[in-house]
Amino acid sequence: MKSKRIVVTRAVEQAGKLVAALENRGAIPVLYPCIAIAPPEDTRDIDYGLKMTVRGEYDWVVFTSINAVTAVAKRLDELGLERTRLSAAKIAAVGPGTADAIESHLEVGVTVVPPHHEAEGLVETLSDVSGDHVFLPQSDLARPILVNGLTNAGAIVKTAAAYRTVLGSGGADLPVLLFRNAIDAVTFTSSSTVDNFLERFSKEGGDLASLKNVCVVCLGAKTTKTAEDNGISVTATPPENTLEALVESLAAQFQNE
Repeated sequence: MKSKRIVVTRAVEQAGKLVAALENRGAIPVLYPCIAIAPPEDTRDIDYGLKMTVRGEYDWVVFTSINAVTAVAKRLDELGLERTRLSAAKIAAVGPGTADAIESHLEVGVTVVPPHHEAEGLVETLSDVSGDHVFLPQSDLARPILVNGLTNAGAIVKTAAAYRTVLGSGGADLPVLLFRNAIDAVTFTSSSTVDNFLERFSKEGGDLASLKNVCVVCLGAKTTKTAEDNGISVTATPPENTLEALVESLAAQFQNE
């Protein structure tokens, strides 16, 4: 991947790990943040859920993203609650990256990480939760699959918006770079990065046709489906929903060049 210019559409706050991994392979990351993370407009639900958790009222806290972890850590600080008190509940993480963030930011152990790093994988892994009280701090745009699956398994689920996903800004002038054929690949790590890319790119005068000869790699089947449903041709979807697999998939696309 040496000298390949690869677009990172993640929020600035969460782009660092992918940027570093690309640079380690000799690639040139091009930042084009399509999402930004903002606190919820109303914090009553997340505050109530966190207070009940540290009091031991929930059996599980389930994290589906690193963004949820960092948002919860910040909110606990603002409430004057020690982060480690989340250990009053068992902790589930959607994938290893989220698990690492939990252990580093919240300083609590993770009980469960499913083999398939998506909401569906959490539903399968947390199948024995009948009667358990589950707290789910998540994005305001979260899919209902996890809530419905856990509820169907007999859990009593409380959700709360830990953060809002809003349109990103800044970074490169991507429409111009694509027009000049100065981009080799574009990465999408969630459906929200795709949706917000489409909105931002269009507002800035971009044309999806300019992606025709660009490698597009999506993390996760849901992200790939969102891209393809919106007319973006996806080159590859890594077999695992991890940043490491994303970088390996990119490297495989350019190995013969």
